Amino acid sequence: MSNGILNNSEPKPESRHLGRRAFILSAAGAASAVAFWGLRRTTVAAARPLGPHEGPATVTVVQFSADGKKLGTVTLPRVIKTDAEWQQQLSKTSYWVTRKFDTERPFTGDLLNEHERGIFRCICCDLALFSSDAKFDSGTGWPSFWQPIARENVVDEVDGSLMEVRTAVSCRLCDAHLGHVFDDGPRPTGLRFCMNSASLRFAKIG
Repeated sequence: MSNGILNNSEPKPESRHLGRRAFILSAAGAASAVAFWGLRRTTVAAARPLGPHEGPATVTVVQFSADGKKLGTVTLPRVIKTDAEWQQQLSKTSYWVTRKFDTERPFTGDLLNEHERGIFRCICCDLALFSSDAKFDSGTGWPSFWQPIARENVVDEVDGSLMEVRTAVSCRLCDAHLGHVFDDGPRPTGLRFCMNSASLRFAKIG
């Protein structure tokens, strides 16, 4: 600056003030966003299978025959086993997915490319969960369905285990973790039940 004339190459005082203000506001916004997500993660609990002494003693489910015919609605005792019993019954992968809420790696599941006609049953208790009629290729790397075989046979639960709050899906009869459901599926439901192969057993019909 010379002779009282402001040099055009220097930022004006008010410009420096606005720039500093914008930086402070931007930093504050970023900090607020981090705090919001941290709070959201701490206030929305991760979904998990019910413990032996949690939940109802009996549940109402819909049973299906081996050839896929609906047999009717029944009330049954919830299938409850110790952790040791589940480990003995299940493969290592199925145990971690169904009982510990793990997720198999995409494009690795045995049932991803299963296109035969049949029923997908719970690997833990054999309850019918999905029909091949509702299976579609979602491109995600996991078996996907636009609806369960009977809405009574699955349970939705809010899952805050990741930054994005999702809806976990479990088996009504034994509480096995199956996967998650999203609202980006095809018609007529618009839903995508994205399941783990390790949670399911395929029973071919015909």
